[in-house]
Amino acid sequence: MPPSPPPRPAGPPPAPPDAVRAVAIALLNLSGLGLGYALLRRWVLAAVCWTATAVLLLVALPADADGVPAALLAGCAAFLLVTAVHGAFAGLRARPAWPGRAPLALLLGVLLLAVPAGGALWYEDAHDEAVEQALLGRLERADDLVATSGRRPFGSARADYGTALEVYRDIAVHHAGSRAAHRVPASLRTYYTTVGAAYGHRDYCAAVEPLTYLRTVPDTMPKEQLGSLAGWPDDRLANALYECGARQLAGGRTDWVTRFGDLLDTFPRSAAAARVVPAVDAAVGKAERAVGGDEPCTAVEQLRGLGTRIGDLARSAGDTDGRLARAAGRAGRSGDAGAYACGVDQYEDGDFQAAQKTMEQFAAGHRHDRNRARAEKIAIAAEIAQTLPAAGRKLPTTASGGSISVTVKNDSPDDITVLYTGPVTGSLTLKGCRGCKAYTLADTVFSGFKPCNDSSRHYPQRTISLPVGTTYFVHRTKGGSTATPASDTARLRSGYIYTECAYTTQKLGTGY
Repeated sequence: MPPSPPPRPAGPPPAPPDAVRAVAIALLNLSGLGLGYALLRRWVLAAVCWTATAVLLLVALPADADGVPAALLAGCAAFLLVTAVHGAFAGLRARPAWPGRAPLALLLGVLLLAVPAGGALWYEDAHDEAVEQALLGRLERADDLVATSGRRPFGSARADYGTALEVYRDIAVHHAGSRAAHRVPASLRTYYTTVGAAYGHRDYCAAVEPLTYLRTVPDTMPKEQLGSLAGWPDDRLANALYECGARQLAGGRTDWVTRFGDLLDTFPRSAAAARVVPAVDAAVGKAERAVGGDEPCTAVEQLRGLGTRIGDLARSAGDTDGRLARAAGRAGRSGDAGAYACGVDQYEDGDFQAAQKTMEQFAAGHRHDRNRARAEKIAIAAEIAQTLPAAGRKLPTTASGGSISVTVKNDSPDDITVLYTGPVTGSLTLKGCRGCKAYTLADTVFSGFKPCNDSSRHYPQRTISLPVGTTYFVHRTKGGSTATPASDTARLRSGYIYTECAYTTQKLGTGY
């Protein structure tokens, strides 16, 4: 029997191990295109590589500022490393379909590594540009926020200004090399002029708060970004504090003390601070001149208020040269001296109660003033006019004496003060009558009622000389009694001797 032929092999014999071929397959798989598996005709594994690359491209493109998630990049790197190692083992004995020579496959693998490398470089550039555009967008939105905030009062816009400033700071500090960072100084210049716009509009009181706020910006922004802007608010704030305080002072408001105090505390050596004392002196002088005008009482009140507030300012601002203290003293003295003119004005306006109080206080506090004597007369006349309004028709003079004798007697157990005004004005006090008593109301209604007519009594009395004319008398009990004062109107004529009798009733008093 002839010998049978040897069995045919199931497949081609395995290629001998080839390290160069293994490295070539590994490099081809590192390209991310799965070419190593494709050349080995392992299409399923090649398809897995293509799918992984497609997923990466879908996630990464188009490039944006956020970039690709780090976890995905780590996963892709690990996947490529696994495919390279696996491809190297698979290619160690398997022969690729093409190219036939291992060195040529190795060269092809090296060349194809440029694909992921170039893609990575391109993506990095695209990502950097996306970041730049995102930063520019943030900067533009911050600029728009500043512009819209500038159309609102500072108090309501302050939070938005703070938001914009945080954007500028983040770009300048954390993205210093970006195109947006190079634009931050220009944005800050606009920011400063917008926040401080009230100063440019000469609305000085409204400018104080935003300018004060701008002085805090250097605490958060890098100095190289601010440049000269760091000192931009200082002179403006000093001038705004002065102008605001001066306007409030001229307008009679009280918060000028705060403005001037802040100015002297914050910018003591500024040109604006040097104008504070002249402004205060001018206000005092204006109020002093107003004492001689139509509203002297208002001027007196202003002077006294100025004296108090200038004194407060002197104590809080460190008045080293004493100029503010001297201005305060001058205002206080002028206010006290002007009280006389105020009392005269109150008397002429018919406000006799206020005039009495003003003149009594003036006389008590100005014992050597040339107007003191007349102030005492006006106080007396004002008290009389509260009971007898006709007595206040004329302002009393300092005249005294006359040709008619008037004897004033006291038919009362109480000490009595007798006030009189008319051609002359004065007062006298009579001791209580020993043994006299207050009359009943019934006593006074009988026709025979004649007080001060008991010859057995020694009535305390005093004789004064008065001119011809009408004299108004008011009798009041000493000791601060709140009872209605007794009163009398006497028309004095030449050739007569007059007696004025003061008495009291148990419920009601009158004069004769």
